[in-house]
This record gives sequence, C-alpha cells and structure tokens, in this order.
Amino acid sequence: MLRSRLSRERDFIHLADVKPRLNAQIVWERRRRRNVHWLAECAAEFVGTFIYVFAGIGSAAAFRLNTSNAEGLSSVLQIGIGYAIGVVLAFVTQPTSGGHYNPGVSIAFAIMRRISPQKALRYIVAQILGAYCACLLIYVQYGDAIKQVEAELSAAGTLASTLFTPSGPAGVFAIYLAPGTSFGRVFLNEFVCDFVIGLVIWAVDDPSNHNVSPVAAPWIIAFVFALMVWSYSSVGVATNTARDIGARLMAITIWGLEAGGGPYAAITALTNILATSLAAVFYELVFADYSRVLTPASADLLAAQVAYNEHASRTVAVTELERDVSPDDKAIEQTLERV
Repeated sequence: MLRSRLSRERDFIHLADVKPRLNAQIVWERRRRRNVHWLAECAAEFVGTFIYVFAGIGSAAAFRLNTSNAEGLSSVLQIGIGYAIGVVLAFVTQPTSGGHYNPGVSIAFAIMRRISPQKALRYIVAQILGAYCACLLIYVQYGDAIKQVEAELSAAGTLASTLFTPSGPAGVFAIYLAPGTSFGRVFLNEFVCDFVIGLVIWAVDDPSNHNVSPVAAPWIIAFVFALMVWSYSSVGVATNTARDIGARLMAITIWGLEAGGGPYAAITALTNILATSLAAVFYELVFADYSRVLTPASADLLAAQVAYNEHASRTVAVTELERDVSPDDKAIEQTLERV
C-alpha cells in the first residue's frame, strides 16, 4: 500500500538511464547488491566517520600543537567549525548507509526497529575503525609537532604529568578528565549535550517536520555539534562514541595502556549511547505524531528510495535469472542477437 501510494504518478529517472557505464561496472554493481551490499554500507559508515573525525580532531591538533606560536592559527571557534564541516561532509556517504556515523544513533535505530541489531553492530565496528584510522593518520601528519611538544615537556620535567591530560599530546586525540573536575559533573555535561544532539537528530529525521527539509538536515546537525564544542568542550565532551573509542584506541596504540583514561573512558564512551537512545525514545513518545502529513520534499525522497529498492531488486533478480541460464541457452541467445 505504501509503495503504491509513494510511487503513484511518479516517473523516476534512474542514474543508469542517463549515465553510461562500463560492462564491468554493471556486473560488479549487480554482484555487490546481491552478495556484499552490507560491506558497502559498512564502508559508507567507515568513510563518513573518518571524514567527521579527520576534520574535527585535525582542527583540534592545529590548535593544541601550535609549535610555531602563530597567532590566529586556530581556536575553539575553529575546532567547532571543523567538526561541523566534518559532519556535513560525512553525509556524502549517507545514500548508501543512511548516515549514522555514531554508535548511539545506530543503537537508537535498532531500539526503534528501523534497522536490525546485526546491522547496528556492523555499523558500530565500521564507525570505530573509521575514527581510529582518522586519528592514526592525523598522528602521522602531525608527528613532528607531537615529538617537539613531547621533547619540550620532557625538558621541563612535566611530560609524565601532562601527557594524558586535555592539554597533553595524547589529549589531542583521546578525551581526559580535566584536573579538578568530578565524574558526576562530566557525566551530566556529556549526557545533556548528547541528549540535545540526539533530540535534534531525531527531529530532523522526522519526515513530517515541515520546518526542516532533507537537504537542511546535515547542516542543522552540524550546527548543534559545533554548539556543544563551543559551549561545553572546556568541561569535556565527546558527543560521539565512535570518535571517543576510536581515538582512545589510537592513543593506546601509540602511548600504551596508560592512555586508556581509566573510569572516565567509560563515561565518555557509554553516556553517548544512553543519552542518544533516550532522546530517540523521548521524541517518539512526546513529539512524534503519526497522523501528520509528510512534507513534499520528504515524500519525494521516500518515493525515490522505494523506487530505488524496486529497481535494485529487479536488477538482482535479472542477475539471478542469468546465472541460472545454461551455457547452451546463452549461446542460442547470442546467436539470435547477432541475427
């Protein structure tokens, strides 16, 4: 019923209708859909999370590793903008996977039965790997600056006491408890920030929200991420479990288990999942109204997704049929085509 209503009176033009492809591309696309579509989805989550972390932590590295002492090289403002741009750019892979880029979002989608638990688990692994690889690459790119800072701290006799703090080299990547800050306060800070982010994500994903078009959604999510960095990063906020775990694993890879962060690591890693999931449930119970009418843009987007699924299913079915055709039948078909 839904498929027919969404597809009614719509004449969709598929990319295959207007863009020529090599035969090898056609064969690969069919096989990818049939056999390894899950891998393409994971690759999309990996790349999207990589871009987000690469942009955000790259900005943080420029700020904290300013060994040249150049004025205006970076600031908390720029770090927030870096994360925001990273969020927007990450959405280049959204058509393939849905654009989660955050374990909290994937788990919330699984709780609301929008994706299967198995898919959520695959996404989470891909997201953490994406963040890990982004941090590792940033470490290589800033390797000379990091070594210089470590040498200066070592000469001053403060390397051991500074390395695993927000102002230390490892603090560029992993988030550590600021001196004098209590666990209760950082938990509250993380929970509130992540709850607000989760609420905004769920609101802009609501196809009946007439104040937000699908095109504007990535920008609104980006703005709320930037806001949390600008306003609450001094207390300590991760905002993304993949960003936190991936960066922490990278720090452990470079500096050893001591870089793990202790009990604070559990707060930054798990609070995001709790807050995001509760935000999703809260929105569905309090704000969602399934009697609302879809926005025209959302209806078009959903109709296009339905048309894509139908087109992809037909393509896979044709591939299965071709695979079942015997070599003799194929030879006859080729002969008839030549005639």
